[in-house]
Amino acid sequence: MTLTRILALLVALSSFSMLSIPTAQAQNFSLAPLPYPHDALAPVIDERTMQIHHGKHHQAYVDNLNRAIAASPALAGQSLEALLAQVSKAGDAVRNNGGGHWNHTFFWESMTRPGQGGAPSAALLAAINRDFGSLDQFKTAFRTAGLGRFGSGWSWLIVTPEGKLKVISTANQDNPLMDVVAERGTPLLGNDVWEHAYYLQYQNRRADYLDAWWQVVDWSVVSRRHAAAVK
Repeated sequence: MTLTRILALLVALSSFSMLSIPTAQAQNFSLAPLPYPHDALAPVIDERTMQIHHGKHHQAYVDNLNRAIAASPALAGQSLEALLAQVSKAGDAVRNNGGGHWNHTFFWESMTRPGQGGAPSAALLAAINRDFGSLDQFKTAFRTAGLGRFGSGWSWLIVTPEGKLKVISTANQDNPLMDVVAERGTPLLGNDVWEHAYYLQYQNRRADYLDAWWQVVDWSVVSRRHAAAVK
């Protein structure tokens, strides 16, 4: 057999091997680009914070989630929401990193350029007034949840299984979709109160971050989520 034919055979076998044997690093989930430039939320959230938060922290959650899925083949092929709904059976790696991936994707999509977020729809505002008394009282409850979260976590506006609006807080990367949290529901809005979300710009002033954040909330997105949750 000539050297040329031997080399051709080796290439063919290599290609067959790569196609036939699944790799443990197969990617199930990926990091989507931000829906706006990194500097779009300034001055509320600075460009450097967004670069690190999205490109480093969120990417790490995606990478670690894919490793956890590769190590537990029975979990492969499920949607992220399906994994979170039964996350008590999936292990801490999926809980922490799956939650981190879902929460951050939801967070990016909840924001827009300062001054372009509009206002709650008539239906959402009516529900806020019904369950909190006013929009300002809702914002106060949401702020209190964010300030009251010791350490790292999230504050959420959810629709409960009874159809009411409620503000809750979860630790670390837990969220209201998970079967491990005390209060479950459909998330409409979530704010990240991990220090990496604000510390470069606000340092230890979490309250200032929470107050400024309303300038970038995209109420059109929140209103669409509400309409879908209560239909």
